[in-house]
Formats: sequence, C-alpha cells, structure tokens
Amino acid sequence: MSAKEAVPVMDGLSKDDLLTMLRQMAEIRAFEEKVYDLLGRNVIKGASHLYAGEEAVAVGALAAIGLDDIITSTHRGHGHCHAHGDRHAAIPEARQAHLNSMMAELCGRATGYCKGRGGSMHIADVAHGNLGATGIVGGNIPVATGAGLSITYRKSGQVALCFFGDGASQTGNFHESLNMAALWKLPVVYIVENNLYGMSVPFANASCVPNVADRARAYGMPGEVVDGMDVLAVREAVRRAAERARRGEGPSLVECKTYRWFGHSRSDPRVYRTREEEQAWRERDPIPRLGRRLVEAGVAGQEEIDAVLARAQEAIERATEFALASPLPPATEVAHDVFAPDFWTPEVVQAEGRLRAQVRQSSGMRQIPYWQAIVEALREEMQRDPRVMVMGEDVGRYGGAYGATRGLFDEFGPDRVRDTPISEATIAGAAVGAAMTGLRPVAEIMYVDFTPLAMDQIANQGAKNRYMFGGKTAVPLVIRTEGGAGRCIAAHHSQSLEALWVHFPGIYVVMPATPYDAKGLLKAAIRCDNPVMFIEHKMLYGTKGPVPEEEYVIPLGVADIKREGSDVTVVTYSRMVHHALEAAEKLAAEGISAEVIDLRSLKPLDLEAIVSSVKKTGRLVGVTEAYRTGSVLGEIMALVNEEAFDYLDAPMVRIAAADVPVPMSESLEAAAVPSTESVIAGIRKVMGR
Repeated sequence: MSAKEAVPVMDGLSKDDLLTMLRQMAEIRAFEEKVYDLLGRNVIKGASHLYAGEEAVAVGALAAIGLDDIITSTHRGHGHCHAHGDRHAAIPEARQAHLNSMMAELCGRATGYCKGRGGSMHIADVAHGNLGATGIVGGNIPVATGAGLSITYRKSGQVALCFFGDGASQTGNFHESLNMAALWKLPVVYIVENNLYGMSVPFANASCVPNVADRARAYGMPGEVVDGMDVLAVREAVRRAAERARRGEGPSLVECKTYRWFGHSRSDPRVYRTREEEQAWRERDPIPRLGRRLVEAGVAGQEEIDAVLARAQEAIERATEFALASPLPPATEVAHDVFAPDFWTPEVVQAEGRLRAQVRQSSGMRQIPYWQAIVEALREEMQRDPRVMVMGEDVGRYGGAYGATRGLFDEFGPDRVRDTPISEATIAGAAVGAAMTGLRPVAEIMYVDFTPLAMDQIANQGAKNRYMFGGKTAVPLVIRTEGGAGRCIAAHHSQSLEALWVHFPGIYVVMPATPYDAKGLLKAAIRCDNPVMFIEHKMLYGTKGPVPEEEYVIPLGVADIKREGSDVTVVTYSRMVHHALEAAEKLAAEGISAEVIDLRSLKPLDLEAIVSSVKKTGRLVGVTEAYRTGSVLGEIMALVNEEAFDYLDAPMVRIAAADVPVPMSESLEAAAVPSTESVIAGIRKVMGR
C-alpha cells in the first residue's frame, strides 16, 4: 500500500467547513507554540509532547465523524482534544471557553478540563465523548476497542476513533486490540500518526515492514496509507473507514504519514534528524497548504486566510491569559474524586448485618457451593441490569472456572457472555472502555497470577481515569479472577497477589471466604461505580454454606466477625478464614478465646472493626496466604499501630506464606503456605505460650 497521489476534491464541503478546518489547525499550531514558550519559562510544569506539524490528522479525522462519536487520545493529544472539543462548541464564546479549559489544564489550574489533575498527557472531556489521553504508549488502544464493544452492544451507531503513534504499533496492546476488534467486527477506526520516530528511534529501525498499515491484513481489516499533511486526504480516508464501521463491517486502520515540528518533548534536541529533513517536511506544512488551495480554488481570498490565522493567535493569547489568571486547585481537594460515591448507606449496612445474623442462626437455610453462589450473583445482576455483561477467557458455553459461567451463555447469549482471545491486557482495557461508555462489564482473567499482564490497563487506565479526568467519569467494572495455592500447580498459578492491587488508588479489592459472602459481595461489586478486583480462592469453589434465596447485597468495606472472642484478635480473609476458625475452635479447649475477623474486602478496609476488636482483646494476629514481604498485613499492622498502640499487650504477629515461589510438590506447597497449625502457633506466640 502506498500513499494516494490523487488530490481529494472539496465537493461536499462548504466554505465554512473549509475555513473551520483551517482555523482549527491554526489554533492547534498557535496553542502548541505558546505551550513551547510557557514550558521554556517554566510556567507550565512537567512534560509536554507537542502536536505542531500533525494538525491535519486530528482536524481531518474529526471532521469525518459525528458529534456523538468517541475518541481516545495519546500523550501527544492536544490536537485531538482541540479538534474534538471545538466541534461541540456552537458559538465563538463556547470555542474560546474550550481553549481556555485546555490551556488551564496544561497550566495545572482548577479551571482546566480535568481540574489540573491530568495536565498535558492526560487531558479528557468524557462528557462529550473524548475518553482521554494517556501517558502510556499504546495504553488507549484497548480502551477504544472497549468503546467499540460498548457501541456494538448498545447498537448506538457510533464510531470510535483511536489515535496513536507509530511507536504504539510495536506494543502488544496494538496487536491484541486489532485482533479482538476484527474478530467481533467492532466499529473502531485505528488512526496511526506515523511521524517517523518513536522518541528518537526511526520507524525503519523498529519495523520490518515499511508501513504500519501493512499489518492490518493480518487481522482481516483494511489498511490505508494517507498523506498526513493533507487535511482533506485524512478526512476522506477516515470518512470511508467510519462509514464502513457504521455498516457493521468492522474496524479499519488508517496510517497518516506526518511529522512533528518539535522533538519528542521540549527537552529533545532532535540530533537524530537532519536540518534538510526537517525543512523538507516544513515545506509540506498543512496549514499554508490548505490556505493556498482555498485561494487557488477561489473559495477564499488571501485576506480571509490571513484573518483566520490572526484570529487563531488572538484566541490562544486569550486562553493563556485566562489560564494564568485561574487559581491552582486547593490542597484540600487532593483526595477528591479518587472513588465514585458508593451506593451503600448506613441502612444498607445495618440490613446486611441483620441478615448475616439470620444466616448464622438458621439451621434450615439452603446450603449451596461457593461456585453456585457466584453464578447466582452473575445471573441475578444480568437479569436486573441489561448493562451487565461477562467477558473473558473460557467464559462461554463450555467454559468457566468450576462451571461458574456455564449456563449464562445459553441464557443471555454471545453478546452478553463473550469468550475472548487470550489477551489479558485487552480484556481489561476493553472492559475499561466499555465501562466508560455505558456498560458494567465483568471481565474474567483466569488466575490472579496473570493480572500483572493487564496491570497498565487496570491500574493506569481503569483505576486512575476518574481522578485524572477531574472526577468527570466513572469506571464501573469488575475483574473476576482466582488465586491461592492448594492444587499443586506451582508458582505461575498459585499466588496470592492481592497486595499489588491494594497498592493502587482508585480500585477496590474483594476476597470472599464463604458462599454467602461470595454472592453478596459480587452483586455489590457489579453495582459499584468503581473498578473492583474480585479474587476468589480456587480451593473454595466446592465449599458449601448457607445462602438466602431472597435478594441481598453485602456492602464493601464491612468486615464480618466470624467468631467472637476476648483474648486475641485474628484478622484474615479468603481461605485463611477457615484455617483461623479451625484454629480458634481447637484453642478454645485450651482456654484461649480467639476473635476471628473476616475482612471480606481489603479495600475499602474496615479498620474500625479491627481497632475495636484489638481494644477489646489487646492482641493481634494477622493471617494471609500471600508472601510475607509486602503483604497487606504490614499495612494493617501499621494502621493498628497508629490507631490502637496503647491497647496492645503484646507485639503483633504475622502468619504468611514463605517468601518463595509457590512450589509444585505437595509437601513443599504445604510447607510454603499457612495452615491451621501455623495459625495455632501464631496465636500461642502472641499469648506468650
């Protein structure tokens, strides 16, 4: 495939349309030049990746789609943000307000699009369909794919444009996403802005094919190379791709050959480029190129062109004045908008406490296994809310851990229960994009050991987007996975990695120990407007327990005292709850009264329940199946030290897995993870026995 030589005609575009494209490109150029100046004077802090030279791509692409369509952007995203937002501004005052918000965001001001939290690399306007930029190369590609999934599911007729650079085309996100989009015929247009360099590495040194578009055929989609310095050529190529997507024919890839005027960032001296190369590309500058064509075609006079360019400069000066006059966000707001508001009220918490007491006291209640409780939660939430869908590896008609999703496929069909390719990053990232555009996905990743493969998408996109984008979005998704040892399947399938996920702001972590908890917590997680890492223990799926038949949810962040006691507090979760209860029962014969607290969720953490118990017992033993070093017990004990140190009668004790990769051999595996006997030993130690 080669760049088209024919010059696209201007048929179908009015004079206003053409002058609008010229104005938008001129404003982007003036904006970037002003940002370059402000960076040099340290008025704008941090890094900024300038879009000057590439204006024709953003303006041409956005001119080809409708106001309801969706975009995702990159660290070099000012041009996308302006071209997108300008289209939503019907009058000059609104257009100026849009520029004001953009410049204020880059200056870190409270009046910015994201309240100054995202800055240059993370600007977004989610309310109007700009799902935001990302500082992770290729990080937006799965998100756009998920937006395409949401569009298909909702039958909204929209299209998602996904902008990224040539460097991103070397990442796994690119390949995984294109495969998934092609497989499901998602309405996504992948737009590669090939500016010839990934930072300083020439594209020719990073790719064995001359064009990114050559790779499209591997995924059964059209790939086209277009002159990215020609706004009309870009518009025409994207228009064709968008129309194809709307017809249900699936994704396309449009590669725009373009050039950035500045370096990768302001600190880049561009020593890897020659002056001759830079001059050759500047002679193809898209702004004067369009201006000349309009004059030559008799569409506009040179005076009109000059006036458009002058007004663009004036608009950026006004935006700069606005931004620098705006206040910085107050320090008191530093923790605002990390999480969306939770739906559980004190009344919901109290009602669940009463139900829990009934479950404990009722001997005639039905007993079902843990896996069935999971299935019931999924089925009930899918029946209750049509936005809930399940996706992941092996979740369809023949799959699902211990049959946990079998039957759902037959009941709800392939649109709502989707088997995915083995692509952890894109499963998670697609769930993020789908959640940001109206769905409530439950994405399954087979083992928690595999979740680090999706860490960028879950931790950097899903968990952070709400905060980075100024609290103006929600990401209601659940990542279902399983963890823990017990099946002799060694270190890649047996870990307890919950501490990784507790560490990141913006995501909840839930680990149920019983069928009752599994059902109620999963239902709450699905209804929650925040990302939730829902970790089931592989050795609990067959465990039976009482589960009410009536509707209920368990609020996240409410611990359960599984056994009351007076001598020592045992804090634990997941499978270790059962070991702790067994240990407490055995020690009762020795006269030791142990109170066992099942945290149920690690984040939010019910610190009040822990502290109240420690104040009563004066002793604390923490039990986890995770590695000892860096486990959540360290954080819990630090919090107890801060809140209840004066009530402790003995040093706190940790019972955790050995700091070794989980071994396969049964004898070694048993030695590596805590047992009832090790919990008993820990309790005796804290009791001084």
